[in-house]
Amino acid sequence: MSLHPTPSQTVGPYFSIGLDALNQNRVAVAGTSAASVAITGRVIDGQGDPVPDAVLEIWQAAPSGRYAHPEDTRDLPLEEGWRGFARIPTSAAGSFELTTVKPGPVPGPGGSVQAPHIVVLVGMRGLLRHLMTRIYFPDEPANLGDPVLALVPDARRPTLIARAAGPARLEWDIILQGANETVFFSY
Repeated sequence: MSLHPTPSQTVGPYFSIGLDALNQNRVAVAGTSAASVAITGRVIDGQGDPVPDAVLEIWQAAPSGRYAHPEDTRDLPLEEGWRGFARIPTSAAGSFELTTVKPGPVPGPGGSVQAPHIVVLVGMRGLLRHLMTRIYFPDEPANLGDPVLALVPDARRPTLIARAAGPARLEWDIILQGANETVFFSY
């Protein structure tokens, strides 16, 4: 018997059987006191084509700045039912829509404060490791002092900041490669 190397394994394709119940494009619970905002966008590959089989996982703090996580024990309000999580598959056109609320500021490294942001994890076929990025809000004064955003070169920061697209609507695309590639962070 001779041994031959086999092709590398990739993540996916993703099968939706039994997983559809996990998909939810709404972070904010119905009836929340904060104003909701819709964020729409597309996941685009290095050739400019849409990625129809990506899955986005969204994590964010509540409007108070508190996370729905047992390790966040700060004495900040957390509305009943707040999850701070969504899981969104892209459409055949690579598009997604998220309905959420603007999160509050959260603690940062060295006692600093991070600007309101949403953490996005991207999974798709061919990726052995998820990609992690962030969505920041446009016209947010705290963006100027955000310690994580400050690590990103000025010319690349726009890839992390959503664009206003009308009342309570923002646009933000994930570009996987190329000149306008979205900034991704190591974790």
